[in-house]
Amino acid sequence: MREPIFTGACPAIVTPFDQSGAINYDRFAQLIDEQIAAGVDAICAVGTTGECSTLTLREHIAAVNFCVKYVNHRVKVIAGAGSNDTSAAVYLSQHAEDSGADALLHVTPYYNKCSQEGLIRHYEYIADRTELPIILYNVPSRTGVSFTAETYRVLSRNPKINGVKEASGNLNLITHTRYLCGDDFYIWSGNDDQVVPMMSLGAKGVISVVANIDPKLMVDITHRCLEGRFEEAARLQLEHMDLIDALFCEVNPIPVKAALNLMGKDVGGLRLPLCDISPANLEVLRAAMERTGLLPASGAHQ
Repeated sequence: MREPIFTGACPAIVTPFDQSGAINYDRFAQLIDEQIAAGVDAICAVGTTGECSTLTLREHIAAVNFCVKYVNHRVKVIAGAGSNDTSAAVYLSQHAEDSGADALLHVTPYYNKCSQEGLIRHYEYIADRTELPIILYNVPSRTGVSFTAETYRVLSRNPKINGVKEASGNLNLITHTRYLCGDDFYIWSGNDDQVVPMMSLGAKGVISVVANIDPKLMVDITHRCLEGRFEEAARLQLEHMDLIDALFCEVNPIPVKAALNLMGKDVGGLRLPLCDISPANLEVLRAAMERTGLLPASGAHQ
């Protein structure tokens, strides 16, 4: 029986940039240290929240390598390696394996809108060319394609495919996947607003955007669920729904990078075609962060 790559909370960590737009490795190290100090169970580097789609291949490989070496086995490192070009996904996977990453995160091929058979062939081709366990990533709102539960069942038979980061928002798909795939095809929530309901159905944790700014919150929610304390976990999630919603008031990772900058983390800007958060949404975000104690009360900022 396969073991889950991790249980609990894993930040989909942002990639910080300096004023010139290059990766800011000093800041990256600080973010990693803060996450580990807060008790996260793994770190996912250079996924979609990490702006993988606007990094060069060289930058992508270098950022994964840095994260793996800097973490130095303190927690598991899951390397983003997804692409809508299967050969590029293999290339990134093999470099992540060479770096010493613990696992791979592979988003579904975007734009191509391949068939379910195409998804199966894509992932089996990758799995045949790496020794690392793979977490699938289903986020149809961003990619234009979704797995079916039956496709999950086919892929779950591959011993290299450990499970899926599920961000479809479709609880019917989750329940049918759990029904069809058995107990050792693992699910992690990819939606911060659905952690508790998904974990009540057997998900093992979350790969989280919110954890970038409040890792302890996501650790507390997921660990309570793992301990069967769902009522407490639900209360925590509901108390922070305005913060969670504010972090998705524009397309991710625009708001979370803005939030980190409001907190003085200096993670820099975004690469085009992503651009800065609107002034109106920045105030929505600031207000939610003030209400949850992540920023000083209004009037203390200028």
